[in-house]
Amino acid sequence: MNPFEYSNPVTALFGIGVFSQAGQKISQYGKKALVVSYSDKGCAATLDKLSELLKAAGVEEQRFCEVMPNPDISMVAQGVELAKSFGADVVVGVGGGSAMDTAKAIAAGVDYNGGDLWNMVYSRHDNIQAIPPTSTLPTVMIPTLPATGSEMNNCSVVSNRALGEKSYIWSPLLFPKLAILDPELTYSLPPFQTACGAVDTISHVLEIYINGQPKSDLLHAWQEGVMRTIVVNLPKALANPTDADARCELMWCATCALNGWASPGDAWTPMHQVGHVLTSRHQINHGSSLGLVMPSWMDYMKQFKPDRYFQFAVNVMGISPSGRTVTEVIDEGIAAFKRFIGESGMPTRLSEKGVTESDLPEIVKGVKKVSFCADGVLNCQPPVTETMLLEILTKAL
Repeated sequence: MNPFEYSNPVTALFGIGVFSQAGQKISQYGKKALVVSYSDKGCAATLDKLSELLKAAGVEEQRFCEVMPNPDISMVAQGVELAKSFGADVVVGVGGGSAMDTAKAIAAGVDYNGGDLWNMVYSRHDNIQAIPPTSTLPTVMIPTLPATGSEMNNCSVVSNRALGEKSYIWSPLLFPKLAILDPELTYSLPPFQTACGAVDTISHVLEIYINGQPKSDLLHAWQEGVMRTIVVNLPKALANPTDADARCELMWCATCALNGWASPGDAWTPMHQVGHVLTSRHQINHGSSLGLVMPSWMDYMKQFKPDRYFQFAVNVMGISPSGRTVTEVIDEGIAAFKRFIGESGMPTRLSEKGVTESDLPEIVKGVKKVSFCADGVLNCQPPVTETMLLEILTKAL
């Protein structure tokens, strides 16, 4: 097991009905709340109820409902100006990862003194020039889409459409003060969004599981448990959107997958780096981008860690090893995972999203530009070269 230092100061309030405590809880951090969310109807009922709760708790509210998927830094700048003019002293993110990441970025941008807000972003892995924030307004997160784990981590993912890039703000200051995790808020999610969130959750632990350190029994058992729980409960939630038990499992898995518990001593996210380019260049939904990459990545990389892929097949996908060779078990496990993604209503081939073979070199170039390290590889175990990445993407067509 690799050495590590771990800290997570976020308070999590979890359970059916805990949203009713939001006003009182938020009032502990400020009296003028900038509420960050979407302009569509998806969160309308939640936002209206939150307004009632804030008013009852004596908290003045200003909404910033301009969030779009893959939030652009220019939109973050608009939120920063609104927060300043309103005099916000707490920022509340309501929605999925885009809303929560935007809320964090706005909170960090209010007093930012590093110049352009994009300077906060770790936009080059080979030459880190980010100027991180030195202060931030307190934030409270209310996820309505279990997926990114942003509610309990210190990361904000933002885009720069002018540059065609997507990357991270990363700072201990970005840890929210509180995450209000009420699975009831997810009952009305469309099936596709539910599936995308669940696949994103799996990706957060699968990245570490197959690309990280070779020996960590507890860590790998934890990762397998998160993935197996999603595989079991996503079909239940899709069949019955108000299945409280399934929704609870999906929400807590999403939080636990990226709050640091699944990755102490490891931080490899190479598939996410590919997914970010698919999003920025081809406008592919984040969860879908990962669902498209993961099976082909696994099919290529299985040669390097057959034992790990065997464990995945047996312990996560439930493939019986009886009467099968190790290779057969591994291949059946990957095939079962790909079927799981497809049966959840998500695309499983890049060609389904309009990506062609001629697009692949530019995708590789985009990943290299942002995410390759100074030694010319995509960092993971084993490292991935440009040639390897092109072969992986070709498998995904």
